[in-house]
Amino acid sequence: MSKDPQNTLNLKDARIAGALYLSIAVCGVFSIGYVPSQIVVAGDATTTAANLMGQLGLFRAGVLADSAVILLEIAITVILYQMFRTASPRLALIAMVSRLGMIIVMGINLLLWVMPYVLLTQRIGLTPTASQAFAQIFFEAHALGIYVWQLFFGAHLLALGWIILRSQLVPHLLGWGLFVGALGYLVQGLVELTFIDVAALDITIIGLLTIVTLSEIGFGLWLLIVGLRGRASQSNSSPKTV
Repeated sequence: MSKDPQNTLNLKDARIAGALYLSIAVCGVFSIGYVPSQIVVAGDATTTAANLMGQLGLFRAGVLADSAVILLEIAITVILYQMFRTASPRLALIAMVSRLGMIIVMGINLLLWVMPYVLLTQRIGLTPTASQAFAQIFFEAHALGIYVWQLFFGAHLLALGWIILRSQLVPHLLGWGLFVGALGYLVQGLVELTFIDVAALDITIIGLLTIVTLSEIGFGLWLLIVGLRGRASQSNSSPKTV
């Protein structure tokens, strides 16, 4: 019996997706976690401006890493959709659209990140103090923008995790980790954007983010090393419409 090429899972594509996943994680930790911590000082526009101008190499490296994340995200979004669309077309589409929404917000957030450099180096009619103040505002807007794209990413992981749980393509443990852990991104985004300060929520968020981080790393490693198990058409005896 001949194979349907659309239903045959491409091992090469799975491993490319795994490599992309891990590359995004490395670049993201650097550009989102490390670089801002070395430059931005909350509530201190003068020190932040001094840090930026004194560490331009680090700043530019962060911009390059952020740009790499955005470009790699486009590639992995398409590949994940192609890999999982036969397992659950509707959920795969939801996952793809959600991740594309995240990419758009990331692009806007990158613009917010580079604006402080423009304010501090270009003559635009502002006093140095005003330029520093506006630069600080852009940096703080960038920090909030991260929580905005987390909402889209949380929705993506909910859909992706559910696809995995409804199929036999990836271990269900990873599916549960992505599905449950996705709530960490969603809850943290909502809490930070509504400026809620509740200790119990903070503890819950840390727990969920730990679960989803381990699951994302595990998912990336699984795709890179193992790929996907079987064929999409074998994930269930009848075709899925959800």
